[in-house]
Amino acid sequence: MKKRSKRYQRVAQLIEKREYTVDEAVELVKKTASAKFDESVEIAVRLGVDPRKADQAVRGTVTLPHGLGKEVRVLVIAKGEKAEEAKEAGADYVGYEDYIEKIQKEGWLDFDVVVATPDAMKDLGRLGRILGPRGLMPNPKSGTVTMNVKETVKEIKAGKIDFRVDKTGIIHTSVGKCSFEKDKLKDNIKTLIQTIISLKPASAKGVYLRSIHISSTMGPGIKMVTNTQEYQD
Repeated sequence: MKKRSKRYQRVAQLIEKREYTVDEAVELVKKTASAKFDESVEIAVRLGVDPRKADQAVRGTVTLPHGLGKEVRVLVIAKGEKAEEAKEAGADYVGYEDYIEKIQKEGWLDFDVVVATPDAMKDLGRLGRILGPRGLMPNPKSGTVTMNVKETVKEIKAGKIDFRVDKTGIIHTSVGKCSFEKDKLKDNIKTLIQTIISLKPASAKGVYLRSIHISSTMGPGIKMVTNTQEYQD
């Protein structure tokens, strides 16, 4: 069994074995964030789906109204006019063969999101073994394979995130920083949950939202209510 630090054990005592409302959970996650850095607020949503079935592999994107509280480094693989659009939109890195080779030969991965034009995918394919396992391969379903490069880069910089259910049926992502005001964290959480609810597969049977937990990066999990009404505006 993993040994927990005294700090962790101390803040864990603040959490009761019950489900908390969004208001209560946000207030509590801020109290339990006791590390010496600005911890992220992580959320784990367990769904009543079978990820092995293609029509139940829940995946989507959402623009969090208050962003993630951190700089997202965007790499754009494009040429000509689309490359220029990416630069104007604020992409951190823009190029084509130079960056593909840098990733392939040097193992360079100093970016968080890759955006590519459709014509670039034939060359990016050879990076599948490097980018795929890290969730960095551009995908039309997440909107990162697009001709609308300018708008996509702006959305990502503004807080657009890509999420997907893992093989255990859980969606895990960040929804901001512990230093955020309570209302901003609540807005981000509700926006994400509303989006996940809207993506419920027609073939999914039984309870869809099985459990929802939030925590700070170094803190204990806080169980939240799964009543969908709680996450409506």
